[in-house]
Amino acid sequence: MDDILITKDNTDSVVYSIISQFKQRADFGMKKYGTNLDRTDLSVLEWIQHAQEEHMDAILYLEKLKQTEIKRMSP
Repeated sequence: MDDILITKDNTDSVVYSIISQFKQRADFGMKKYGTNLDRTDLSVLEWIQHAQEEHMDAILYLEKLKQTEIKRMSP
């Protein structure tokens, strides 16, 4: 795969923000866990379990935001 150089000058602000956040997340994971997603010590089922847990967390965050917004909009 070719290397890709993403800068503020060659992409829009939203894409740049997301890529920056991915990089920060990867750096955090490396610091906290001492590994990255190139690791080979997990089985397919373990990767699926990790993904399910992350998605469950995301659903909880969305529900919290939805409830907060409903309360804010209520008279």
